Amino acid sequence: MQNNNFNINDEDFIIGKGFSVEETASKEKKKSKGKKRSVLKNIIWIASILIVSVSLAVTIVIGLFDYVGLGFGRGEMVQINIPEGTSTTVIAEKLEEVGAVKMPFLFKLYSKLNDYDSKYKYGLYTFNNEAGYSKIADMLVNNGAKADSVKVTIPEGTGINDYTHIVDGEEKTIKGLATILEENEVCTRKDFFEALDEVKATGDLLKNCDEDKTYYMLEGYLFPDTYEFYSYDFSDEDDSYECASMVIEKMINTMESKITDEMYARADEMGYTMNEILTMASIIQMESGQSTDSMKDVAAIFYNRLDSKNFSTLGSSPTCYYGNSFKHDNGRYDTYKVEGLPPGPLCSPGLDAINAALYPSTDKEEFYYFVTDKNGNFYFHKTLAEQNATIAKLQRDDNWVYETFE
Repeated sequence: MQNNNFNINDEDFIIGKGFSVEETASKEKKKSKGKKRSVLKNIIWIASILIVSVSLAVTIVIGLFDYVGLGFGRGEMVQINIPEGTSTTVIAEKLEEVGAVKMPFLFKLYSKLNDYDSKYKYGLYTFNNEAGYSKIADMLVNNGAKADSVKVTIPEGTGINDYTHIVDGEEKTIKGLATILEENEVCTRKDFFEALDEVKATGDLLKNCDEDKTYYMLEGYLFPDTYEFYSYDFSDEDDSYECASMVIEKMINTMESKITDEMYARADEMGYTMNEILTMASIIQMESGQSTDSMKDVAAIFYNRLDSKNFSTLGSSPTCYYGNSFKHDNGRYDTYKVEGLPPGPLCSPGLDAINAALYPSTDKEEFYYFVTDKNGNFYFHKTLAEQNATIAKLQRDDNWVYETFE
């Protein structure tokens, strides 16, 4: 038999040629790891879907509750003021503030889809905060502009109540905020005072108010400015009170916007609370009137007196007649009788007076007296003898302003 030569090498028959046990195990491990990663990815994917689904379901449920006005502690009568030209975005935020809407973006979407964006009217609204989107939108479209607005200027140095004093032998009454508001038909004096009593001393601005010793806790905290207020409806007994509440809120918010973090820091640096700074500012305002140029010098005089061992009182004339508007006044604001600062401001100081209280003049060291003439000029002195000499000259020239205190 003939043998065929296929040129086969012996090595070709070695079992495992080109095969390794280690390589096989490694491949198996890689397959196992790949399967584990795949399973982990699937678990994460499924969990993500479940989380998104649950979140979406919860959001939908909350949205439905919000839409119909249920839950979230609703059921209270609330009030919002919508100024003319207010956007739907701001309206939604106002509704959120009073608890009528918990998802403002959803209310905005509802308004857009129903073409209400340009139809909402300005005005003063009082309603139950569980009304739901439909009733709220209907109210904003059909019940707006129920109150007319009026522009009112509150002069710097205005107090809450009227006070009377005698200048050059004539009785002079300074109108208070309550009277100004009533004369402009914003609200009645009675409702204004009732609304004042409802305000709580909260927040950084009001936290140092002395509720027990002051006659009006908010005296000095209602910023003097020109405002546009709603005028109350004479046919609605509650309308005047609502307008009074809005006035107070608006004026406090304005004061809060004027008092900066730097002002608080400066008051701390000086060792005073903001209530004490506003109290000093109110005295500066009453002494200086509208003469802003003199305010820092007047401030320096009073701080010099506070820091001096030779003066137990500030001796500010306007503080003597502030108490005249209160029954059974015990002179707690009279700085000829009480030591240091009164328990609170005596009027609403302007920004110039507040800044003067924070940054008094530095060139009036050892000055402790001042007097003014009929033209509003100020004369500053170091000694009482100098002060009396100037007063005598002003009297001779018929240029002295004198006040009578009772």
